Amino acid sequence: MVVTFYQRRPLLHGSFSIEKVFDAVRKFLPVDIQSKISVSRFESRGFLPRVYNIIEAFFRQGDINHVTGDVHYVTYLLRKKRTLLSIMDVGTLKRLNGWKKWLFYVLWYWLPAKRSSLITVISQSTKNELLQHIKFDADNVRVVYCPISDNFKPNHKIFNVDRPRILQIGVTENKNINRLIQALLGVNCHLRIVGVLSEGQKMALEEQHVNFTSVFNISEVELLQEYKDCDIVIFASTDEGFGLPIIEAQATGRAVITSNISSMPEVAGDGACFVDPYDVESIRAGIMRVIRDHDFRDNLIKLGFQNVKRFQSQVIAQEYFKLYQEVLSS
Repeated sequence: MVVTFYQRRPLLHGSFSIEKVFDAVRKFLPVDIQSKISVSRFESRGFLPRVYNIIEAFFRQGDINHVTGDVHYVTYLLRKKRTLLSIMDVGTLKRLNGWKKWLFYVLWYWLPAKRSSLITVISQSTKNELLQHIKFDADNVRVVYCPISDNFKPNHKIFNVDRPRILQIGVTENKNINRLIQALLGVNCHLRIVGVLSEGQKMALEEQHVNFTSVFNISEVELLQEYKDCDIVIFASTDEGFGLPIIEAQATGRAVITSNISSMPEVAGDGACFVDPYDVESIRAGIMRVIRDHDFRDNLIKLGFQNVKRFQSQVIAQEYFKLYQEVLSS
């Protein structure tokens, strides 16, 4: 069986958790599966580059075509009965309005769904949201969680109570940086940010006198070191399809603070301190509790280790293998 994985062409300074997900899956697929990776020649911008990507995808088909990530439109010319589409979230669709929303809906969701045999989503929360927007047989929308890379292993670190290092992964609007900045006012800590900060975000950090550094465009090895170096991982997003940093932090043995909405409680299980991402005081209270309450913090870490067992690459790869067999037999 040949499975062609269709992936987007990376954008400069991007954060590509989708690619990491399927790198981990491929490592644990059965040996009789031949995996081919088809990276779109052009970035997903503009009409003609996307047309080229669609035509290119047609000539790269395998026994199974698995369209991953932000290139839903390459399904247009693929064999429908042999195509599986993975949808990470519907965040962009929720943010748009008017004719732009309608056009995006048709081109990124409705038409790709019509051209796919099965759809996978990365959380029950995403499935519920997706089915609010498109008419598709719910039985053919399957929840398959993101796997945790085997590179993320327990790493003991003495917690720095006096000046903890707090790690924030991502800087896009849904990552809720501005409220986090307000919540850290007067907190003696160092905020480490992974992502390209906007000028407005830099200004807000400086105005609130938050001690911070940032880094971007880093490798997985460098990202792993960021987890090892920190004391707390905060992920108080307003919306997430999954929230990979939650389980990466748990696997490393770090206390996690995350939101009590969207997919995050589903992913974090019992191994996180939950906060209201729209309430600055709630975020601040969560941070202070993790810093001050030794027993609470240690229990979060213990529960986090238990939670990540659900996301082992071997388990997730087996789920995808079963779906490939189902698509092939259809």
